[in-house]
Amino acid sequence: MKAVKLKKYNPYDCDLSKYYYDPVAGQVAVDFIEGYITHVKGELGGKPFLLLDWEKEFVSNLFGWKVRGTGSRRYREAFVFCARKNGKSPLGAAIALYLLIIDNEPGAELISIAADREQARAIFDTARFMVKQNPKLNELVNAYHNAILLKDGASVYKVVSSDVGGKHGGNLHAALFDELHTQKDRELYDVIQTSFGARRQPLLISFSTAGYDRESICYEVYETARQVSEGLIQRDWFYPVIYQVEPEDDWTSEEVWKKANPSLGHTIKIDYLRQEFQKALSSPAYQNTFKRLYLNMWTSQETRWIDMAAWDACGKVEINSELLQGSVAYGGLDLASVSDIAAFVLDIPNEPGEEECHTWLPTFFVPEARINDPGFKDRDIYQTWVAQGYMIATPGNVIDYDYIINEIERLGELYNIKEIAFDRWGATQISQTLTKMGFTLVGFGQGFVSMSPPTKEVERLVLQGKIRHGNNPVMRWMMDNVMIVTDAAGNIKPDKKKSRQKIDGVVAAVMATDRAVRHSVEANKSIYESRGLVML
Repeated sequence: MKAVKLKKYNPYDCDLSKYYYDPVAGQVAVDFIEGYITHVKGELGGKPFLLLDWEKEFVSNLFGWKVRGTGSRRYREAFVFCARKNGKSPLGAAIALYLLIIDNEPGAELISIAADREQARAIFDTARFMVKQNPKLNELVNAYHNAILLKDGASVYKVVSSDVGGKHGGNLHAALFDELHTQKDRELYDVIQTSFGARRQPLLISFSTAGYDRESICYEVYETARQVSEGLIQRDWFYPVIYQVEPEDDWTSEEVWKKANPSLGHTIKIDYLRQEFQKALSSPAYQNTFKRLYLNMWTSQETRWIDMAAWDACGKVEINSELLQGSVAYGGLDLASVSDIAAFVLDIPNEPGEEECHTWLPTFFVPEARINDPGFKDRDIYQTWVAQGYMIATPGNVIDYDYIINEIERLGELYNIKEIAFDRWGATQISQTLTKMGFTLVGFGQGFVSMSPPTKEVERLVLQGKIRHGNNPVMRWMMDNVMIVTDAAGNIKPDKKKSRQKIDGVVAAVMATDRAVRHSVEANKSIYESRGLVML
C-alpha cells in the first residue's frame, strides 16, 4: 500500500545561492545503507536494508544537500514524525552507522538518547546487532554493549539516557533522540543543542510519535516542523518529515491510516492495524492510545475517559431552560482556580417514574485580567465564550466571589436547588455565605472514595445518552481534557494535575450528579445502594 504524505516538504524552497543538492553525496548515503546494512528483526531479519521510497527521499536529501562554498552539510536538525512500527529505530540505527563510519568527521562522538535508558537503547542496540551480523561492518568497527568504536580513528557511538544526559557536556557530532514525546522537559534537548558548537556539520535527529502534552518540547519541535513543511516559517537548516492523520480526517477509514503509516504493508501490516482499531472501537479508554500510536494524532490526554462521539450525541436534544424553571436541581461548585476558571453546574434530574435523564446547566467564571492578558494562549477563545454568554468575566485578576454568589442566588429563584456540593478546600467563606442565604451546602471530598461512584455514573449516563448538555462549548472542551486516574481497587476519578487543560466544569458536574443520583429514588435511598456500583 502506497504511503500518502500529509504535507510535502520541498527542500528546494530555499535560497539556492546558499545551498545546492549533490546527487553523488545523497546516493553514497543510500548505497551505504543498502549495501552494508541488514535488517535484524522480524520477517526481514538478515535481509538487505532496502530503503522504502520515503526513507530513501529522507536519507538522500539529508546527506545530499550542501552549503555552497564549504561543501558542509546543509541540515543541522531533522524531525521524523510518524506512527509506531514504521521502522524509525532501524532507520535511525542505519543513519547512525553512516555518521560513524562514512561521514569523515575526525573523532566523531555520536549518541543515542531518550527519556529512559531502555528507550535510548532501542536505536543503539539495533545498530549494534546490524554490526554483529555483517562481516563487512565488523571489519570497520568494534561493537560493545555500550559503545561502537571505529577501528581506524577515534570516533565512537554511545548510548545515553536522560538521567545522565544533563551531565553530558561533550563535543557531539551527532545525536539521535528517540521518542521525543516522552521527554518531560526541555533541559536535555537544550543540553544536546549546546554540545554541537565545535563541530563542522553537527546533526540532531529526533524521532517521535504523537503525544498528549502540548506544552512539551516535542510539541514545540513538531510545530516548528509543521510550519516549515507548510512554508509558514523559514528554517533552511531544519528537515521535517511528517506523516499524520489530522483531526478533521475520518480516523476510522483505512485509507486515512496510510497518512500516518508510510511503511504500511512492510514494517507494519494492515491486519495488525485492523485488530488495534477494533480494540479502540470497543474501549473508549484505548481510543486515544490507538490515535496516538498508530495514527500519529495528538490527543488531549493520555487515556480517554469519555468517547466524544457519545458526548456529542447527547447534545442532539435541545434544552429549553424556560420549561425547566421550577424543577428540582442539585449544584456542584468548583473554585479550584481563582485566577482562571471557576465552575458552577446544576444537574436537573428527571422526576421519579420518568425516563432517566440528567440536564446539565453550567456557568463558568473567569477574571477579566485573564482574558485580556496578551500572554495567555487561550485568550481569544475565552473572550469568545464570554461574548457568547458561556462565561462570566469578573473585574480584576482573580474571580470575584460576589459574582458567583449573585449568580447562584439568581439561579435559586429559577430552580428549586435542593443541595450544592462543594470542594471543602478553599471554599469555606463562600459556603458559609450561601448557607446563610438558605442554601444547603454539602462538603464533597475529592478522593477516590467520594469521586469514583459518581464518575462511573457520569460515564454510564453519557454512553447511554442520558445526559443533556445543550452543546455547551466550554463543557465540551473540558470533557475532552479530562484524564482519569485509577487506584489499585479499580476506583477512578478525574485528575486535575494530569489533565493538561482545565476540567473544573466536569468536576463540578460530577459532584452535582452525585447529589442528584442519591436523591433520585424513593425514600432518599442511595441509588448506589439499590443498584450497586457501576463497574466500567
